[in-house]
Amino acid sequence: MNVFVFDIETVPDVEAGRAIYELHDLDDAEVAQAMFHLNRQKTGSEFLPHYLHQIVAISAVFRFRDSVKVWTLGDMDSDEKEVVQRFFDGIDKYAPTLVSWNGGGFDLPVLNYRALKYGISAPQYWDTGEMDNSSRWNNYTSRYHARHTDVMDVMAMYTGRANAPLDHIATMLGFPGKMGMSGGKVWDEFLAGNIRGIRDYCETDVLNTYLVYLRFELMRGRIDQTRYERECELLKDILTTSGETHLQSFLQHWESGSAGKGTN
Repeated sequence: MNVFVFDIETVPDVEAGRAIYELHDLDDAEVAQAMFHLNRQKTGSEFLPHYLHQIVAISAVFRFRDSVKVWTLGDMDSDEKEVVQRFFDGIDKYAPTLVSWNGGGFDLPVLNYRALKYGISAPQYWDTGEMDNSSRWNNYTSRYHARHTDVMDVMAMYTGRANAPLDHIATMLGFPGKMGMSGGKVWDEFLAGNIRGIRDYCETDVLNTYLVYLRFELMRGRIDQTRYERECELLKDILTTSGETHLQSFLQHWESGSAGKGTN
């Protein structure tokens, strides 16, 4: 397997909001509140458009050769440009299958806008056959190609009417689901300086995505039950030896949630 499962966490891009809405006399918290208010008036929701999201964490599960790795790109003090650059550099280096939950609807469009903002080159990601002829038939940007598998989108048969929250699907399958935070709390945690907590939360979210993806692969016959169980055990070994409290807590919730079910 050469699979890169990813998830992002975002906060309002107050720098852009301040410039677009001419809010130069307000501090960051006030600018964000004004952005939420303006968007609520326009759409009925505080959820901002993709181009007004700033990325504060990109977490990943990378299944490559005989190993699996769980981590958050960059360091605690890495700026957004470095984190986004690392994401696209990884695609250029490994050309993995990208896997997400609602990545086509949210994560990748946000990443696209942030790469545009910082002038980040990502030739492998954008190639549709100009560099590699095989990318004409299977690339990252065409909705129905498999270089990026948005599991939510596929399961919903590409109709928003059947979309489901990752938390609900993960919990239904006996996986931990949300742990300790939610996307709606990320801005408050960011203002409080809790970058570590946001990164840890993002890692548990991407672990849920990976486990749902493994079950999806089992369902569609890409792996059999023996391989599925082997992949789960490999991940459990990594979580056990990680030394990270949030990863070991995830493992405990996973093992207790799946105890009464027929699949790991």
